[in-house]
Amino acid sequence: MNLEMQQFKAEFFKALAHPLRIRILELLAEGDKNVNEIQTLVGSEGSAVSQQLTILRAKNIVSGTKEGNKVIYTLKDPMIIELLAVARQIFNNHLVDTITILDKIKEDEEEPAIPKN
Repeated sequence: MNLEMQQFKAEFFKALAHPLRIRILELLAEGDKNVNEIQTLVGSEGSAVSQQLTILRAKNIVSGTKEGNKVIYTLKDPMIIELLAVARQIFNNHLVDTITILDKIKEDEEEPAIPKN
């Protein structure tokens, strides 16, 4: 079972491993949208958005429901919103660590050299 779970996680994270797919998920976290709305909000070609939505659908991360001549996309699991928030917090933590290191380097460079006798 552990191997199956690890495989699921690997495939799941591979499906998320594209900036446009992440942006699409962030938009869908705000509410359901059709391809044209997503395309307009991300400023990308419809074919690129459709291609990424196809991948997200294939991995059961989003679903599409036909309404007239449009397909409305939604997150399959609302926990995706939490996952994106956790990823943002991890990024912020890394950023804080980097800033702390840079501040320390700057302090070390600004300290006057103590002459040796």
